[in-house]
Amino acid sequence: MQFLGIHHVSLLTSNAEENYRFFTKVLGMRLVKKTVNQDNTQSYHLFYGDAKGNPGTEITFFDIAGLGRTYEGVSSISSTGLRVKDTEALMFWKKRFTEIGVKHEEIVKRAGRDSLLFQDSEGTKLILVADNGEKGVAPGVPWEREDIPSKYAIIGLGPVTLTVKEILPTAAILTNVMGFRHIGSYPSLKGDYAPIEVYATGEGGSGAEVHIEARPDLPRERPGRGSVHHVAFRIPNEEEYNRWVEKLKATRLPNSGRVDRYYFKAFYFREPNGILFELSTDTPGFDADEPIETLGEKLALPPFLESKRAEIEASLRPLELN
Repeated sequence: MQFLGIHHVSLLTSNAEENYRFFTKVLGMRLVKKTVNQDNTQSYHLFYGDAKGNPGTEITFFDIAGLGRTYEGVSSISSTGLRVKDTEALMFWKKRFTEIGVKHEEIVKRAGRDSLLFQDSEGTKLILVADNGEKGVAPGVPWEREDIPSKYAIIGLGPVTLTVKEILPTAAILTNVMGFRHIGSYPSLKGDYAPIEVYATGEGGSGAEVHIEARPDLPRERPGRGSVHHVAFRIPNEEEYNRWVEKLKATRLPNSGRVDRYYFKAFYFREPNGILFELSTDTPGFDADEPIETLGEKLALPPFLESKRAEIEASLRPLELN
């Protein structure tokens, strides 16, 4: 069994309206699902992805009003990658960020790829990564916007970076339990620290990588707005999901057991450094209750919450997304 790559990455925001503006108007991603946090239905859960809401393209946000700042540290997912076609696209984004005042760094190499680190207004650390014809997990479908040519559009998730005290415990779970393979390392860009280790799954490529950074000098992260809640890995179907669940339960790692999110089956567990991982099925997908043409336009609720729609809508604050 092998994962297909990264399924989605979920983060925290304190301002859903600004979050929507940034990810749709600045980054040109599509809002593919406007729903609620199924574990706290008084909170919105927004999913941004490619034109069809394909697995492997979604970055999602739980909206928690009044959420404080993030205090960076270990036991964290410290950056999230977003794929673009090539280095020419990175040049487009660097120019665009400069013109509209998005905080960003220079284009540099990470794991042999050209990349561009930037932040949204809440300090979310994101890295645009250029595919440049690299083989591996297929990209998504660009979402058309007049101000962002499709050849420069974001086309999926890239590597996630885990920051930990010690690499070995996390690496052991990735390789011995989850079937990742160590494929190399690259120098830290933050100073005189150990190289960042690179692990890949499935067909490989930027959409199927986890990078691990050792920072024994840092305290544990105190999460807040802009921090990452968890990363999910792709499983093709429910049959294989069941096999993974049994395999992970046998490790005795703290876990959620089987969870039905309707759009996908989920299973959550914490690796030894405390980072939350999720396993998610590609099926049935975000078009299970909405046509692809109108994804994200209305508040979507899974069938097991539909009977409580009036109560849920009354408890949610008004959300003006335009």
